[in-house]
Amino acid sequence: MALGLGVTEPPEACTDEHCPFHGELAVRGQILEGTIASTSMDKTVVVEREYDVRVPKYDRYMKRRSRVSAHHPPCLDLAVGDRVRIIQTRPLSKTKHHVVVERLEGGDE
Repeated sequence: MALGLGVTEPPEACTDEHCPFHGELAVRGQILEGTIASTSMDKTVVVEREYDVRVPKYDRYMKRRSRVSAHHPPCLDLAVGDRVRIIQTRPLSKTKHHVVVERLEGGDE
C-alpha cells in the first residue's frame, strides 16, 4: 500500500488491519526519522527525535527532543535503539497519528 515512498515491503505478511503494507491503512503527510525509545506498549512504539533550536540571545544552539507515538506493525521486527522512518496517517488513537514503515538501522549493530 505504501507505494511511491521508496520503501521495500517486509517479506513476511501480517494480518494487522493498520499495517500500511498488508492492511487498509493509507499514509499521507509528514515523513519523520527517529530512534525508538520504548516498545513496552502493545502495537505501539515511542519514537524520539532530537533537533537543534537557535537561541538568539546567546547566538548558540541547544538540543531539544520530541517524542511521537507510532503504530508498530507485527511484520516489522523492531527493538529499542533502532532508527526508524515513520509516516503520518489518520488518527489511530488519542495519541497515535503515525505508523512505522521502515527500519533504517539497528541499535546494537
